[in-house]
Amino acid sequence: MLDAVRESLIRRLPKVELHLHIEGTLEPELMFALAKKHAVALAYTSVEEVRAAYKFGDLQSFLNLYYAGCDVLRDRDDFRALAAAYFERAAADNVVHAELFFDPQTHTVRGVAMATILDGLHDAMAEAKAKHGITSSLILCFLRHLSEADALATLDAALPHRARFIGVGLDSGEQNNPPSKFTRVFAKARAAGLHAVAHAGEEGPAAYIREALTLLEVERIDHGVRCDEDPALVHELVLSQVALTVCPLSNKALMVTYFGGYIGENYRQTAAALDLTAEELVTVAENAVRAAFIGPEEKDALLVRIRDAAANI
Repeated sequence: MLDAVRESLIRRLPKVELHLHIEGTLEPELMFALAKKHAVALAYTSVEEVRAAYKFGDLQSFLNLYYAGCDVLRDRDDFRALAAAYFERAAADNVVHAELFFDPQTHTVRGVAMATILDGLHDAMAEAKAKHGITSSLILCFLRHLSEADALATLDAALPHRARFIGVGLDSGEQNNPPSKFTRVFAKARAAGLHAVAHAGEEGPAAYIREALTLLEVERIDHGVRCDEDPALVHELVLSQVALTVCPLSNKALMVTYFGGYIGENYRQTAAALDLTAEELVTVAENAVRAAFIGPEEKDALLVRIRDAAANI
C-alpha cells in the first residue's frame, strides 16, 4: 500500500510517456462503436467478452486481439477518436508530453492511406495541446514479423510526410525476428534525420538489445528487461545512459511481454511493489524527460515543473 505522500506525489508529478502504442489503447467500448459505424463483424459479442479476452498468456495472444481490433480503424475520424480517448486518460494521469508509437502497416495493408492515419492522429494531438497543454509526437513502428522490404516500402510511403513524425521504431513479436533483420531500413531512416528506437529484450534475448544498439544505432531501447541476462550489457547500458522504456504492468501481466495499465497505475503499482521512495519517483519522472526527443529548453522547463510538484506535496 502507498502512503498518502507518495500517492499525492504520483498524482501531481508531470509525466512524460515514452512507450505507448496508440492502437493498443483501443478500449472495447470504442471498438464496438467503430465496428457498428463501419459494419465490421467482431469475434466478440460484448464489451465484457473483449475484456475477458485481455487475460493473455503470451505476447502473440495479445497481438492477435490487437490486430483484430485495428480492423475497425478505417477513416480519419476513427484515428482522431482513438488518440483523443488516450489523451483524455493521459490528462487524468498528468501526462504533459507523449511520444506515441503507431503501426501504419497494420492499416495500409487494409487500404487505409498513410495520410489518413497521420491526419487523424494529428487532429487529436492538436486538440490535446489546446485542451490539456499536452505536447506530443509520433514514432512510426515497423512490424518485425513482416519483411524488411515491406518496412522499406512503408518508410518510402511515409517520408513525404516526414515533418509529421519524429522517429522510427520496431515492434510486434520478437521471436525469430532480430533487429539485424532491419539494418538497412533503420540506416535509411537515420539518414533522413529520424530518431531510432526499437523493442528488444522483451521476449527476445539480451543479444537482441546489443543488435539494436550496434546495428540499428537506436537511441532508446523499448522494454529491454532481459538485459539482466548479460551483466556486461547492463554495465554498458549504465555507462552509456541509454534509456529503457520499461512497462512494468505489461511485463507482470504476461510474464515479460505486454499489457497492464496506463502510466499512473504503472507508477502506483511499481512504487508499491518496490517500495520506491518519493525521491526515487521523482527520479523516474526526471529520467523520462531526459530521454525524450525534445529540445533542451523544453526539458529544462519540464524538470522545473517536476521539482516544483515534488516540493509542494
